[in-house]
Amino acid sequence: MFRRFFSETTMESYTDSLKRLRDALSEADTVIIGAGSGLSIAAGYTYSGERFGRYFSDFAKKYHIKDMYSGGFYPFPDMETYWAWWSRHIWTNRYVPIPNDTYDRLYGLVKDKDYFVLTTNVDHCFQRSGFDKKRLFYTQGDYGLLQSSNPHGASAHKTYDNEEICRKMLLAQGFEIGENNELIIPEGADIKMRIPTELVPYCPDDGELMITNLRVDDTFVEDEGWHRAAERYSEFLRRHEGTKTVFLETAVGFNTPGIVKYSFWKMTGQWPDATYACLNMGEAVAPQEIVSRSILIDEDIARCVDDLSR
Repeated sequence: MFRRFFSETTMESYTDSLKRLRDALSEADTVIIGAGSGLSIAAGYTYSGERFGRYFSDFAKKYHIKDMYSGGFYPFPDMETYWAWWSRHIWTNRYVPIPNDTYDRLYGLVKDKDYFVLTTNVDHCFQRSGFDKKRLFYTQGDYGLLQSSNPHGASAHKTYDNEEICRKMLLAQGFEIGENNELIIPEGADIKMRIPTELVPYCPDDGELMITNLRVDDTFVEDEGWHRAAERYSEFLRRHEGTKTVFLETAVGFNTPGIVKYSFWKMTGQWPDATYACLNMGEAVAPQEIVSRSILIDEDIARCVDDLSR
């Protein structure tokens, strides 16, 4: 369907594009948000730099890991080290306070609209910022869930909350956890890089080692909650096709474009009263076929959301 890209940023100023988007959101009956990892980065959930150095400097020194993303694929020597890493990784990207209010501001833009959120993010920021959980579809998993590494039988379609076990792992490493779930390194503490063997998690239903519920291969478990969310999203689309809709794509790259980006392009082309808005620094593009109904803003997503909120 789509033959070539067209970028509007050379023809329209940031101020003009922002005004068009503000007007489109004001007039819309329906807003469908598509969110990628750039939105969480804008909210302060960076995988490198100061945050990485604060909580993973020992892993960086010993294993030469450069950031949290690459560390997630490192072949650690044993499960005790693996879960020392992953308990920190999960906690700092799922349970600690969201560093800034980008998600709160985004919620303020749509809370009075008939909205739905489709996201590949796994950090639960939407729900923690006030978005209705029944209007969210996390397609790629949740840092707050574990699953069997070999799901079968009773575990084939089940996931398991991990907050309690991750808390125990972190405390065993020497961290403290504040009332707001802040991860604290006590002064003079000797932080360990392994957890006690008895804390290595095994699935209660099949006895297999557990892993994070993230879509990395075909063992990913789509549990009952995942399927309910998928059906709610499908039903929302069926009920709202033909309404005055803004497909608001926020910081979605080309890593997994088929989930959000391509589906938004397709629906914008098919829905006669739809507008496609793309907020993405360096990748604000749309196909020629829908560019006349597109708003493309090549700018930092945090700045865009902040300016739209004014």
